[in-house]
Amino acid sequence: MSTLNPAIDHTGHADHGGHGHEQSFISKYVFSTDHKMIGKQFLITTMLMMMVGGALALAVRWQLARPWERMPIFGDIVYGAEGGQISPDAYTMLFTMHATVMIFLVIIPVLAGAFGNFLIPLQIGADDMAFPTLNMLSYWFMWPAIAFFGASFFMNGGGPAAGWTSYPLLSLLSEAAPGSRNAQTLWLMGLTFVGVSSMMGSVNYMTTIINMRAPGMTLFRMPLTIWSMFITAILQAFALPVLTAAGFMMLGDRMFGTCFFVPAGIVVNNAAPTIGGGQTLLWQHLFWFYSHPAVYIMLLPAMGMVSDMLACMSRKPIFGYKPMVYSLAAIAGLGFIVWGHHMFISGMNPALGMTFMVSTIMIALPSAVKTFNWIGTIWGGRIQYNAVMLNCIAFVSMFIIGGLSGIFMAAVPVDIYIHDTYFIVGHFHYVIFGATLFGVFGAITFWFPKMYGRMMNDTVGQIHFVLTFIGFNCTFYPMHMLGIAGMPRRYADPYHFPYLEHLLPMNQFMTAAAFVMGFAQFLLLGNFFYSMYFGPRCGRNPWNANGLEWTAPSPPGHGNFDILPVVYHGPYEYGSPVSGEKDFLMQTEYVPLAQRVALEDH
Repeated sequence: MSTLNPAIDHTGHADHGGHGHEQSFISKYVFSTDHKMIGKQFLITTMLMMMVGGALALAVRWQLARPWERMPIFGDIVYGAEGGQISPDAYTMLFTMHATVMIFLVIIPVLAGAFGNFLIPLQIGADDMAFPTLNMLSYWFMWPAIAFFGASFFMNGGGPAAGWTSYPLLSLLSEAAPGSRNAQTLWLMGLTFVGVSSMMGSVNYMTTIINMRAPGMTLFRMPLTIWSMFITAILQAFALPVLTAAGFMMLGDRMFGTCFFVPAGIVVNNAAPTIGGGQTLLWQHLFWFYSHPAVYIMLLPAMGMVSDMLACMSRKPIFGYKPMVYSLAAIAGLGFIVWGHHMFISGMNPALGMTFMVSTIMIALPSAVKTFNWIGTIWGGRIQYNAVMLNCIAFVSMFIIGGLSGIFMAAVPVDIYIHDTYFIVGHFHYVIFGATLFGVFGAITFWFPKMYGRMMNDTVGQIHFVLTFIGFNCTFYPMHMLGIAGMPRRYADPYHFPYLEHLLPMNQFMTAAAFVMGFAQFLLLGNFFYSMYFGPRCGRNPWNANGLEWTAPSPPGHGNFDILPVVYHGPYEYGSPVSGEKDFLMQTEYVPLAQRVALEDH
């Protein structure tokens, strides 16, 4: 129960907003409007999608390690007509759908969808989201996307095969690639539903955070998780309409004969010359105007959650709270003006290329602020060595490596050489998988007790971390060396070129590491689902943390809180001189004026 100022009478109860009535199984667990249940739905769905995306990745790695060899077990089932081996057309479909599933059905929904839904009302002291029905629809609009993406695998000619970037003309002309027929249309429709789902969440998050904070919860008393979700929601609100419009334009080109992206006089596979007057580069500008901010949509929530977990597990206040907020905003703002660094080799005017290069390099400044503040938070702390802390440290470490490799690509002369090589693949995975998913793994363990009232097994969590960490680095770090050696991405058989033949052993080593990393995820799934029913029960605040969510029952009921919380402090009062025998001060604990003065002096 929240500890309130005895001089103030607060009588708000949990069962307001129409949550107190008896619910059927369908309304409670399926079409739920409770933000906590929706968050759990997003989390379980994205964990299962992660296994699908990981299986596609392992198939890609098999082809690069054993080109044109029969794939064990699944080869005869999936590719029986090709003698169990992956065909070139199937290979392009595999990496296209791997990226599609992992980006649009895993990382974005698990961060903004799962943890955004579960944590925002709890951490700001609200009973639910501002628009509960819209919140429910934001989850269920993901399922048509899953259905469209899944159905695209079974279209005549194969699945979508234009890459997750869906560049024209490969994605527009039926002669350009087998997957550019109906499968590519289904891919675009799935992308549209994902965008609508994200937009629904974005509107809800901004409205909830602005209007529904508990008494005393000022902006600069919000946890960094909430700041990161708020800024991410703003990114989504401004960037998603551009991608949605571009998707409709491409659908028009494919289905209705419009010519937004189709230029005139292009001959593909001896077909008749195209008729049109569009610009293929227009799609790249529109796509990357969304998709570079999307990198931060996938990264900023993890930054906020890791900040909360690091402070708790180091038993120290976050180092430089306000600079952390401002750096989040700076990263998001700069993210909107750097999309052109994906197009350095497109014939860009050198002056424009210089502008994009300088603005891209500038992102290193707020990123460095965050990195040094995380290190400053850990420095001198009483570190709790558990699965949460290990994953958070891995997040910071992988973010540093990914950020440093990103500076190489920000320089136009270097990018011209390494563009579309495996250096890009290595960098991207260090930022999006290495950083983001390690943050997600820590967050699952950290907030699992609040979701289910039980603890996950920490020993299993640490084993999962070690196998994932070793497997990840052995898989993706060598990609930087492959890229420097000139190995291009998206080639089913790069060893066709003699200068790349000597890279086969390294790819075989990376593939073995990828399989170790992939199968390690079964430990996470087993730990998660086993602990959901058989994990040790816990109280409201098993981590001795400060945030409002830890004043609610575990798991919280409808309305979240026993009584309306009132906030008196920031979220990182660890080691407070007025906390008594404890080393933490809850945000709801009232401190008399004299003690508050001492706290501020401290």
